Amino acid sequence: MGPEERRARLVEVYREARDCARCPLANGRMQVVFGSGNADADLMFIGEGPGAEEDRRGLPFVGRAGQLLGQLLGEIGLRREDVWISNVVRCRPPGNRDPEPAEIEACEPYTRAQVELIEPRVIATLGNFATRLLTGSRAGITRVRGTPQVHTIAGRTLFIMPLFHPAAALRTPALVDTLREDFAKLPELLERELDAEAVGPAPALGAQAAASQLDLFA
Repeated sequence: MGPEERRARLVEVYREARDCARCPLANGRMQVVFGSGNADADLMFIGEGPGAEEDRRGLPFVGRAGQLLGQLLGEIGLRREDVWISNVVRCRPPGNRDPEPAEIEACEPYTRAQVELIEPRVIATLGNFATRLLTGSRAGITRVRGTPQVHTIAGRTLFIMPLFHPAAALRTPALVDTLREDFAKLPELLERELDAEAVGPAPALGAQAAASQLDLFA
């Protein structure tokens, strides 16, 4: 499908997610944090889940971790408006706890749809939950961070770049330089041709407010 059709379908998926009640997280949310950014982005970031500020505003990564993410993007010549940003769960877990497997599974159709419709060349996975979901591996982020992999997701073969979550760098300032070092690899990766140099197994993905999110789909 063409760009306009893909954007229209993404808006449809957003509207489906807005009313989602597939898991108990729906009971405590203020609103669904679907994702935001450029619907034609070559680079997608997938994190863990919304925090309190994200739940209030309906946009991903707008708290302190989001500020660091924006800073790191600026250092490689990109803006939030150039990329797509989302999470493995789109409703805030109570008390900012880790998302549970059933909650991640319930949100997988939205993750799959975003990859299929946005058609990124590179997905940067932020932290263990996103990395394990999209690579299909149980390897921890400390072991795999900074090394690109090739996977097929939602029918697309693309690069996955595992990164530390910005929130982890806020808790452990020594990780900021590591995160900066790995971010610096993204521009080159976006230009690289896909090949079999780092092939990994294809993972099995399961079969501001609303207006602010939709404004960013262009």
